Amino acid sequence: MTDAQAGWYDDGTGTMRWWDGQAWTDQIQPPPPPEPGIGGMIARAQADAVSGAQPRPAATGASYVVLQVVLKEKFFGSGSGNLTELEGVINRQAALGYRLHTISTSASGSTGFGGGDRIQATMVFERLT
Repeated sequence: MTDAQAGWYDDGTGTMRWWDGQAWTDQIQPPPPPEPGIGGMIARAQADAVSGAQPRPAATGASYVVLQVVLKEKFFGSGSGNLTELEGVINRQAALGYRLHTISTSASGSTGFGGGDRIQATMVFERLT
């Protein structure tokens, strides 16, 4: 059993599926068609970075959820907000009845879009029973 509220969540496959508060349903939302050109490519890259961090309940019968967060250091100035962003992801998943089990990070050293280093945090959350 989970404390996750009913709503649309990524079901772990990239598909937005309706969670009725107890179990996954067969209701899914089709993804929007991709935007053409460089603007579409940038929008898809940004959406992929954000979607991996969205809170979601575990699939039926599973006890763990894996979320990935792509963090980016500011190119100018200080205070990237990365710790605040990680804290937000952890607290949103905790509100669904999960605790952080494991976290690992990797740095690309790449400047990516707009400069600044990119760091990927992979977090495994365990459902509390």
